Amino acid sequence: MAKDDKKPTAAEKGKAKADEKAQPNGEKSLPIHDKDGKLKENGTKEDAPVGDDELNEEDRQLKDDLEMLVERLKEDDKSLYKPSMDTIKEYIKTSTSSMTAVPKPLKFLRPHFDELASLYEKWPPGADRDSLADMLSVLGMTYGDEEDLQTLKWRLLSKASEEELGSWGHEYIRHLSLEIGKEYEKRQEADGDVQDLTTLAMSLVPYFIKHNAEADAVDLLSELEMIEEIQKFLDVNTYSRTCLYMSSMVTLLTYPEDLNFLKTIHAIYIKYGKLAQAMLIAIRLNEMDLIQETMDEAEDMAMKKQLAFMCARQRITFEVPTDNPAEEQVASCLGNTDLPRYFKHLAHELNILDPKTPEDIYKTHLESGRNAGPAADSAKGNLANSFVNAFVNVGFGQDKLMLVPENETSYVWKTKDDGMISATASLGMLLQWDVETGLDTIDKYGQSTVNEVKEGALLAYGISSAGVKIESDPVMSLLAEDDVLQSGRPQMRIAAMMGLGLAYAGSARDDLLDFLLPIIEDSSLDMSLSAMAAVALGMIFVGSGNHQVAEAIATQMMDEDRQNQLKDKWARFMALGLALLYFGRQEEVDVILDILKAIEHPMAKPTATLASVCAWAGTGAVLKIQELLHICNDHIEDKDENKGDQLVQSYAVLGLSLIAMGEDVGQDMILRQFGHLMHYGESNIRKAVPLAMGLISPSNPQMKIYDTLSRYSHDNDNDVAINAIFAMGLVGAGTNNARLAQLLRSLASYYHRDQNSLFMVRVAQGLLHMGKGTMTLNPFHTDRQVLSRVASAGLLTVLVSLIDAKQFVLAEAHYLLYFLVTAMFPRFLVTLNEDLEPVTVNVRVGQAVDVVGQAGRPKTITGWQTQSTPVLLAHGERAELEDDEYISLAANLEGLVIVKKNPEFEDNK
Repeated sequence: MAKDDKKPTAAEKGKAKADEKAQPNGEKSLPIHDKDGKLKENGTKEDAPVGDDELNEEDRQLKDDLEMLVERLKEDDKSLYKPSMDTIKEYIKTSTSSMTAVPKPLKFLRPHFDELASLYEKWPPGADRDSLADMLSVLGMTYGDEEDLQTLKWRLLSKASEEELGSWGHEYIRHLSLEIGKEYEKRQEADGDVQDLTTLAMSLVPYFIKHNAEADAVDLLSELEMIEEIQKFLDVNTYSRTCLYMSSMVTLLTYPEDLNFLKTIHAIYIKYGKLAQAMLIAIRLNEMDLIQETMDEAEDMAMKKQLAFMCARQRITFEVPTDNPAEEQVASCLGNTDLPRYFKHLAHELNILDPKTPEDIYKTHLESGRNAGPAADSAKGNLANSFVNAFVNVGFGQDKLMLVPENETSYVWKTKDDGMISATASLGMLLQWDVETGLDTIDKYGQSTVNEVKEGALLAYGISSAGVKIESDPVMSLLAEDDVLQSGRPQMRIAAMMGLGLAYAGSARDDLLDFLLPIIEDSSLDMSLSAMAAVALGMIFVGSGNHQVAEAIATQMMDEDRQNQLKDKWARFMALGLALLYFGRQEEVDVILDILKAIEHPMAKPTATLASVCAWAGTGAVLKIQELLHICNDHIEDKDENKGDQLVQSYAVLGLSLIAMGEDVGQDMILRQFGHLMHYGESNIRKAVPLAMGLISPSNPQMKIYDTLSRYSHDNDNDVAINAIFAMGLVGAGTNNARLAQLLRSLASYYHRDQNSLFMVRVAQGLLHMGKGTMTLNPFHTDRQVLSRVASAGLLTVLVSLIDAKQFVLAEAHYLLYFLVTAMFPRFLVTLNEDLEPVTVNVRVGQAVDVVGQAGRPKTITGWQTQSTPVLLAHGERAELEDDEYISLAANLEGLVIVKKNPEFEDNK
């Protein structure tokens, strides 16, 4: 029997990290004993050393047997060693335990751990010694403190094979992998050698993969910074679950580990021929080389077309050969040229082709209050009607205000001065994506002798072709003419630049630099011109980090001749143009932030804040969110010289939403913070909060958000109320939400005497019914896996202008609202055959279910209904094919999906 003074310290302190992966056969932390074997405070009575008298007969027998075997190992007869150890191991492997207790063999052997460890030193090298180390490694799970890493220590001394390792069971392997991670971290800090750890880790991965624990394998390799090694261990049955888990982890990782994960997933999908999934990852990485490589991998023309649709949804363009009709179709898919046809097919199937008037939306007969009768005809009211008409009938190509052949006195003339610009530009919305028809229709207005109408037509050219690329490129020639872009009147040049920004958003076309860079660099020009050129280039090169544009804007901010101009209200758009270049670039933005620190002008700080939030948009980066909350805590006096600092705080509030918008838990936390900011914040923070609430949930009307916004829409501060009204429109955009419609009608009655507020109510009503309920403004698409940089840039531009709505949208710059067009897209599912003709397929549509890490083949949707395509998909909904009659070529059933007949399908009806 063991002597009393040999009794050890005991097991692990507290809970092991990562949901107590390390605990063997249970969830409860193991008991801790002092050297005398007495139970410490956080031990459990059940696990305390017990006297022989307290044991039942079976347990006493087990204890006696194990102690006898330990005694045999101390004897000089080496022939007893192997059978004794084999018997002890058998006892351990065949033992059972409750969820809250240590297995009894381990409990009874714990007091002998030090004795057995000392035997290792005495025995000569050989199989017996290795076997002893193997056994000590298992006993180490219940011995010593959590920093001792006894399991790993003895495992490294043992030379057990992978099979022997696996024979100890899943809990042992998980415990060992946890200790490997801890030891790796220690050695990395001390610059030690980690070769033995990586070798051991690689022997654990096959066990995890084989036993449906892909998540554990990924976690282990991630901890050891060697995730790319996972590819070696996967096969056709395990790669999809592994990639699904890795994809879900990406948002929780830091730069550059998140990129390593995505590149590894991409390589796995390419290896197993899943090109649509690989393209999705390449798009998330925003690497043109990978996107092109994935496209080149596709030999099947139908698959090439599907990949082109996926790129077109993200506004990614590149050259494809057009040597034959099939390749021309691929170019057509990439250019979105057939989008109006598919959209009208959807409208026809849903029977919503008939145009709607603003009055159909307002339903003024339902509005209570004094203005329940016909509304007075005012220029501001007519301008609001133009926006509502444009939003509601967007993409349908017909309406009852502007495109009425017999209407000689066009609706444009019912608005005044700069209002005519937006009224004419609304034609571009009505004719959205339909470039050839659209340009002919808009041309009539482009020939007008009235400057404002001509300027509106220039903007309409850009709006109508946003996101569409055709070979002849007519919009470039119309908007980049010298007499328009270089020498026209300022408002005409602004309209042309904005049109170029919208038409070529995300295209990163270098030829546009020749037209727009000189306008930024000319310090003699008015700030509004240079700022719009900066925003246009920011939209065109969004997320590209283009150094020429960045250098030009930064130089202007350092230019002494510009210092006074940078105080202009338009200067914020110069800052925005720079920020958009670094959208999603994460740490790459640090270079420009260092440059901005050296600039003493008050505009440098807001620019740095905008650039930082754009760089980390959609990542959910907690540290960045904390930084922004600290910025919002500062108290700033409400004086003109502090305008820059006030903008910093306003941008920080928008940044909270922009960073957290891609992650559900982060969203809930930020919404709670917004409540505090509204309660305690200064006016510059309070007026940004409603906009940020709209940005965190566009086209996703959550009751907790729009009810809060409804309260803010009656705020004493009119700026807060106006922004809350717009945010209500943004949250409900394209959903026809009945509750929101009712709230907005009551607001129309409440503000019937306040022209500005009423204008914004009308705009919000137009957004709510956008595309007659078929559109979305949400920048996330493809099952919420991809963040559209172009859509986010458009939304952010509008919100930056609304921080001071009365200086821009409610003054002469209402046309800035058209930046929303970059985020507008039908929320449809249209199935096409290989010739790109619509085909009707039965699909189940239901709420998406997160199946990451779930065993077996869990259902990916719940509460579904079976429908025939084309169908509309609400936020958070997912579709899947009803049966195996068709095979989908897309990664997700969303947007434009090509389906093929399944040759193996047998109809059992």
